[in-house]
Amino acid sequence: MSDLHPDTRAVHVPQPPLNGSVPIATPIYQTSGFAFEDPAVFADGMSRPDGAFVYGRLSNPTVRALEDAVAGLEGGVAAVAAGSGMGAINCVLFGLLSPGDHLIAQKPLYGGTATVIADLARRFGIAVSYVPEDDPAAVRDAVRPETRLLYLETIANPMTQVADLPGMCAAAREAGLISVVDNTFASPVLCRPLEHGADVVVHSVTKYLSGHSDVLGGIAVFADEALHRKVWSFSTELGATLDPFAAWLTVRGMQTLPLRMARHCENTRVLATRLAEHPAVEAVHWPGLPGHPSHQLAVKLLPGFGAVFSFDLTGGRAAGERFMSSVRLALLAPSLGGVETLILHPATTSHRSQTPGELAASGIGEGTVRVAVGIEHAEDLWSDFTQALDR
Repeated sequence: MSDLHPDTRAVHVPQPPLNGSVPIATPIYQTSGFAFEDPAVFADGMSRPDGAFVYGRLSNPTVRALEDAVAGLEGGVAAVAAGSGMGAINCVLFGLLSPGDHLIAQKPLYGGTATVIADLARRFGIAVSYVPEDDPAAVRDAVRPETRLLYLETIANPMTQVADLPGMCAAAREAGLISVVDNTFASPVLCRPLEHGADVVVHSVTKYLSGHSDVLGGIAVFADEALHRKVWSFSTELGATLDPFAAWLTVRGMQTLPLRMARHCENTRVLATRLAEHPAVEAVHWPGLPGHPSHQLAVKLLPGFGAVFSFDLTGGRAAGERFMSSVRLALLAPSLGGVETLILHPATTSHRSQTPGELAASGIGEGTVRVAVGIEHAEDLWSDFTQALDR
């Protein structure tokens, strides 16, 4: 390159060879595209998800590292990363459903997912039937000739009902349906839905996978190559691609996922069990408590009961608002899965699009408070909660 003008040399920066070494940490390939010497390799890379890296919207080495890592954790064959959890959910639903199809979904659902499904029904004529999360017979009764897909959540947001994944996925498989499970609340540490018969697993990697409240991303993991290729093709058209830096941060965060989940779950056990005995608390919704309707199922399916729970205060919405404005350590904020403890009011935030009747049907009251427990010291969290309850 010595014979080139400085203007040209500034553009064409040589790439250092690795000379047989392997980087310990995943590199960030912060490039929008890749150059080729062979036109055939270039063309091939444009047409399939496992071809050469061509363009960032189609594939990227850092993003592929994340996809392979999460697919490995979930026991899948491949994955598609997206720019958010809702991006991953939309890629799966829009990539696998067509106008006139029928979808079966559990009730309750995360508010964002419920909104997307309602939009599918309204705009594309996709019929929707809702069933309880633990009733395989209801799935069988709901099946029609045009039914294509069953949608579940391992642990529901925010009332933490646990889905009967083996029974529900078996009923779907009998009917030739594709089973999609949102495993965000459990993470692959607590549950791997593909092992229970699911076909697709989705995550908001914003939550436990990245784990530090600094990433927006989503991912879908597939048990079948054909399903993966179909959704990958749609995702490249939709343009819901995850960027390399977010993928790198997620890979970095995932290295401590098992350690963090252990602390999350233990802290949650302390808070949930103590709140259940507090006179100012009407009810605590966490599957680790014997009185929770999903407790026995959770014991069978999950080695831990998750780190999100909800509770109702005896004073209703006014008491809930006083509590949320009185905490000093916990943060009033959206999302979950980071190292910090976060609280929110589902009726006006995560499930704000639902009607009062829909909220009541999901068990969400006006005074329900959702807690996403972090990894702080449990006694510090309990002190914060008790001083807020005293108010």
